[in-house]
Amino acid sequence: MTSNATIRATGGRPLLITDCDEVLLHMVTPFGAWLDEAHAIDFAMERPDFSGALTRRADSSPVEEEHIGPLLDAFFTTEMHRQTLVPHAARALATIAELADIVVLTNLTDQFHAGRVAQLEAVGIRHRVQCNQGGKGQPVADLVAEYRPSATVFVDDLPHHHASVARHAPEVWRLHMIAEPRLARHRAPAADAHARIDDWAEALPWIVARFA
Repeated sequence: MTSNATIRATGGRPLLITDCDEVLLHMVTPFGAWLDEAHAIDFAMERPDFSGALTRRADSSPVEEEHIGPLLDAFFTTEMHRQTLVPHAARALATIAELADIVVLTNLTDQFHAGRVAQLEAVGIRHRVQCNQGGKGQPVADLVAEYRPSATVFVDDLPHHHASVARHAPEVWRLHMIAEPRLARHRAPAADAHARIDDWAEALPWIVARFA
């Protein structure tokens, strides 16, 4: 298998651009377990976002928004090994790779790139990994310009990324996926996605049909 550093666009093939956390790898459950064990912080998954979802067990006070980023950085620095593969994800990507190029577009800073590549390779996912901060619309548009694919599918768990892609690359098919059931049941389908499918076994034929 070609190393991540030497993977290049082949041009003309379809393109899958997929998020990682809660799409390929579970993140909120191991993050919540670590918050519980290391920081005595409770994580309420039913809340719409991290803001207000984290509370200190000692006094039930909410964790201030400015402290959430450092907690996430600390998790990705030392706890990536806790993340587990989403069911059916590796098999679906192996099938897709036979007919399309694949890029993992993950919202982590570049310092975590090597760790993300390594943890994906450890579960059999060996594709180009690109780190990003902020909305994913422009990076997706840039990837489409680079690969010039016959069709592109974008998969992500966060609605604001679908809105960003709809704005910057409206020709891209957008699939909303939340792989953690305890999170998914509290999240409505993204308004700017073409479909909501939370299981890779069901998503695979939908993606392949878009490529066709």
